[in-house]
Amino acid sequence: MGIMTINGQRTTFSDENNVLEVIRNAGIDLPTFCYHSELSVYGACRMCMVEVEGWGTVAACHTPPEDGLVIRTNSAELRHVRKVSLELLLANHERECTTCSRSGSCKLQDLAQRFGIEHIRFGQRDRKSPIDASSPSLVRDPNKCILCGDCVRMCEEVQGIGVLDFAHRGSQITVSPAFGKDLGDVECVNCGQCAAICPTGALTVKSQTERAWRAIHDPDTTVVVQIAPAVRVSIGEEFNLASGQSVTGQIAAALRIMGVDYVFDTSFTADLTVLEETHELLGRLQNQEPLPHFTSCCPAWVKFVEQYYPEFLDNLSTCRSPQQMFGSLAKHRYSQDLGISADNMYVISVMPCTAKKFEAQRDEFQQSSRADVDLVLTTQELARMIREEGLAFEHLEPTSMDMPFGFATGAGVIFGVTGGVSEAVLRHAHEEITGRQPQPKAFEAVRGNDGTRRVDLKIGEQTLRLAVVNGLAQATELLERIKSGEESIDVLEVMACPGGCIGGAGQPIANNRQQTQERRSNGLYREDKTLQLHQSKQNPMVRDVYQRWLGEPGSAKSHALLHTHYGSRRRIQGESMDIASSKKPAAVEVQVCVGTSCYLKGSLKLLRTLTDQVEAADLTENVKLRGAFCCQQCASGPMVIVGDDVVSGVTPGHVPDLLQRIREQLELPVS
Repeated sequence: MGIMTINGQRTTFSDENNVLEVIRNAGIDLPTFCYHSELSVYGACRMCMVEVEGWGTVAACHTPPEDGLVIRTNSAELRHVRKVSLELLLANHERECTTCSRSGSCKLQDLAQRFGIEHIRFGQRDRKSPIDASSPSLVRDPNKCILCGDCVRMCEEVQGIGVLDFAHRGSQITVSPAFGKDLGDVECVNCGQCAAICPTGALTVKSQTERAWRAIHDPDTTVVVQIAPAVRVSIGEEFNLASGQSVTGQIAAALRIMGVDYVFDTSFTADLTVLEETHELLGRLQNQEPLPHFTSCCPAWVKFVEQYYPEFLDNLSTCRSPQQMFGSLAKHRYSQDLGISADNMYVISVMPCTAKKFEAQRDEFQQSSRADVDLVLTTQELARMIREEGLAFEHLEPTSMDMPFGFATGAGVIFGVTGGVSEAVLRHAHEEITGRQPQPKAFEAVRGNDGTRRVDLKIGEQTLRLAVVNGLAQATELLERIKSGEESIDVLEVMACPGGCIGGAGQPIANNRQQTQERRSNGLYREDKTLQLHQSKQNPMVRDVYQRWLGEPGSAKSHALLHTHYGSRRRIQGESMDIASSKKPAAVEVQVCVGTSCYLKGSLKLLRTLTDQVEAADLTENVKLRGAFCCQQCASGPMVIVGDDVVSGVTPGHVPDLLQRIREQLELPVS
């Protein structure tokens, strides 16, 4: 415990990490662009500068708190520094605010208004970079980037992927994917956390609201909408309602007024997922099939496994996500009940997740050139459509969801929070194993927002070893320990986004992310508690669907409609890149894989070392050296291809051996 004086007021502090946190806890909103408590301290934006008596001007985010410090946060000099910093940022920033999707939630716009920036003395951006709309989920506009580095650190530190980084120097510096590629061509998993943390409109959710309106206004199209569990406790934030307040009824009312034909709850197919996945898990345990059993509800996690850990593909549950189960049932069964063609049914998902846009476009979920889910809207996009309709959302009279897919149990609802899938499956598994229903709080040990939680639970004579992870960097650490044999786990649940779906990138932008996610999480658990049914098996509409369409969990019919398969993916698409080439036709072509897996294992350093050694050996006239963008042998990397020979596990220390191999193929004397 210590005492600091801030703007003349004595302020106590205890375990705060830096002066910035102490100042904010004292009720002073010190501005920042690049500071986030969940990321490393970067200190680039200089907006949090303060005056410390005896020290001068320092960055509050970088300064540890000390007893006795006397601090001023808003002197004339500090105001001048902040205003000049803002002017410089705005001078290099695309200022088409009226057409920017982040208008109204842009931190740069907010601070410019807060500090009274009415005139920018430094001219305007003198070049315009192309907008990258290659991703199915995100749009990257380099013209709006302020180089705060938030997206870079989020992708690297929280997700452990690192598809974005700083490139070039000086006035040419920019943030971009590797080798200047577009987002759609690199190993992005579409989680969108970069967009969720971006303070401007440089990274935004790819909007598909116009497509949704066209379908709704088409008189020959039956529009069916499913609402994900996490949406109900977050969309109210867009209309000044409290975080965590469930507004399912208002969402249904708004969609009907907008012209949607049927409104359903994705929690219903989450209940289906519980029955199918529990059946699959128990089968794995009984038949000694590959463990751990991986959940497959999160499409960013699935793509992550496909890209980085294809050796674990057999561990992924074959269950489709609840979104895709719904689309399959709606198109291939429910349309028949309505007496319409599947081609005339348009399925729209409202999701908290940007990766769901990617998932809906996967080849596995296309039938006869038509997708099972035609369109995915995020929570942000639905809120925009509600405002466009002119609805006073907070005053709408709630209405119920439609049947049969509008009835769900608490087990389906908690899918929206990290640990929810595990808890729902455990509730059902307990009854399947013991024949008894579990106690209401039997599996609350899986709850929480820690990056990784491990729980051993005894169910009858069976002990299940669980791990629940949110954030892909945490998943990487755990998978590496599983590979090395340090960890032994039966069930692994992974959600790419912090907090699970409630922290998805399609959710409303929150100033205090962690506090908001906690409130949303509590909202879902409250709904679970107040619903009459808490186990998926108890859902009468689910039982009816099995009776009419599916038979039983794990049947051939349920596999055809509710299950799928996954395969290994390339990291970076496109042509290979010349690193060094001879002036004459090359006698030997040497390729070094710089795809993500090999890159993370040091292939770039290997490439540089090999380039230097080829030059030092005077072989540049005979060797064509390339960087390849994936050799499809990720587990054995770094990979090098010398002519037709594939060499695995190559390090810079192996370069002399590579040179010997090159000399042999060139039929030169071997040194």
